[in-house]
Order: sequence, then structure tokens, then C-alpha cells
Amino acid sequence: MNLQTLKQRALANPDVKTEYDKLDAEFELIDHLISMRSQAGLTQEQLAERMSTQKSNISRLERGNSNPSWATLVKYANACGFELLLKAQKKNLTAQTE
Repeated sequence: MNLQTLKQRALANPDVKTEYDKLDAEFELIDHLISMRSQAGLTQEQLAERMSTQKSNISRLERGNSNPSWATLVKYANACGFELLLKAQKKNLTAQTE
């Protein structure tokens, strides 16, 4: 069984889906971080050097095992050659109750 099939089976359970959806923003942030670093052509070690930190800190950040400050996220983005923007939008409450 591949990962996609396992994920589909797990998300068929309403309780699992509810908990998964709660983490959606965190997963999206992690995807954006890794994508920025990848587009910049940097390894975690190279990025850590640019940020004056340790590779282990970058690894924890990209695994979601830390609670980064806004300043850390801006520093990460800048080190990758990106500008970090904040976007707020109203929740779709109808979709959450279905």
C-alpha cells in the first residue's frame, strides 16, 4: 500500500479528517518553507549558514517541530530570496459543518 492510499483510507474516518484539517495550516506552512528552500537551490546546511543558525534548527522548522516567530519566518524567507506576506481571509463556515 502506498502513502496516498493510506492517507485516503485514514481521511475516510470523520474523526481523523477533523484532526487532519486542524493541522492543514501547519502542513501548508511547512510545504511553503521547503518549496522556498528548494526553489533557491539551497540545502538545509546552506540555508542555516545564511541564517546564522544550525542545520538542526532548519530541520526542526521544516518538520513542524518548532514554533517559529514571525521574525524567524521572515529571516528564512529572505535567506531563500523571498518576501514573506501575510494573508487573512474569512473562514468558510459552511464547508466546516458539512
